[in-house]
Amino acid sequence: MSLWYQVEKKIKEHALCDYKITQQQEIGGGCINSAYKISDGKTDYFVKTNKATLIDMYNAEAEALNEISASNTIRVPRVICYGTVEKHSYLVLEFLELTAAADMKKFAQQLAAMHRISADKFGWHRQNVIGSTTQINHQSNDWVAFWRQHRLGFQLELAEKNGCGRELLKQGERLSDCLDEFFETYQPQPSMLHGDLWGGNFAALKNNSPVIFDPAFYYGDRETDIAMTRLFGGFDEIFYQAYNDSWPLDAGYQQRQTLYNVYHIINHFNLFGGGYESQAVSMIQRLLA
Repeated sequence: MSLWYQVEKKIKEHALCDYKITQQQEIGGGCINSAYKISDGKTDYFVKTNKATLIDMYNAEAEALNEISASNTIRVPRVICYGTVEKHSYLVLEFLELTAAADMKKFAQQLAAMHRISADKFGWHRQNVIGSTTQINHQSNDWVAFWRQHRLGFQLELAEKNGCGRELLKQGERLSDCLDEFFETYQPQPSMLHGDLWGGNFAALKNNSPVIFDPAFYYGDRETDIAMTRLFGGFDEIFYQAYNDSWPLDAGYQQRQTLYNVYHIINHFNLFGGGYESQAVSMIQRLLA
C-alpha cells in the first residue's frame, strides 16, 4: 500500500466522505520532516512524513496539539490523522493559510492564558522531541531537579557522546551544582508550555489571529517559553510588554532567561555541531559569574 493511498484512506475515515488527492506540493522550510500540501480541489491538508520508526514523534505531536487546542487559549492546527505505512510515518493536519503579520498583543495575551493552564507535576506523561532530539518528560514535583536531570543534564550527556570539548562538560557540571541559587526566591508552577517557541513555530491567519505549531510540549516554568522567544532574533517588544501586562514575570527572569536558553543551544550543538558549543560555554560562564 502506498503512502498517499493510505493517507487518502485515513482522511476518508475521518471526514466520512470521499477524498482523492489531485494535487500534491512539497513544502520547504523544515530540517526534520518532509512536508506537503495536498488537495482534492476542495479541501487542503498539511502532511508531514518521516521514517516509520519515528511514529511516536507524530503520536506525541498530535496529542500535544490536541491538548493545547482543548485549553481554548491559542489556535493550533487541527489534527486529522496519523499512522504508518511500509517505511513511512505520517501526520495529517488541517492546512492553514499563514502570514507573518500576527497581532503580537493578542498573541502575548493568549500565550499568558495558555501558561495559566497548570498540572499537578512538571513534565508530561510521555516523552517527545525537541527538534529531533529525545526530550525526557518524566514527571516531578521538583522543578530544579527536573531541569537539572532531564534538560541540562540530558543535553550534556548527549554532548559528551557527540564529542564536545571538556570545557562544556566542566562548566555545565558547575552550573548544574548551583542551579538552586537561581530559584531561591522563585517557585514556578507547572504551566502548559509550547516548549520550542521561536519565530519559526508561530504565525498568523489572514485576520492576524496567532497560530502556534510544532510543539515540544510539557508542563514547566512559563519563563522557558518566553526565554526561547528571545533566541534567533526575538519577538516584537509589543509582545513582551503585553505579556507582562497580562502576567508579570518575576524579577529574576533576566538571569534565568540565559539559563533556560542554554538547553536549546546545547541541543543545537547536538543536532548541528559547529559554533553552538562555544556559544553554550560562553552563556554558562556568564551565568556562573
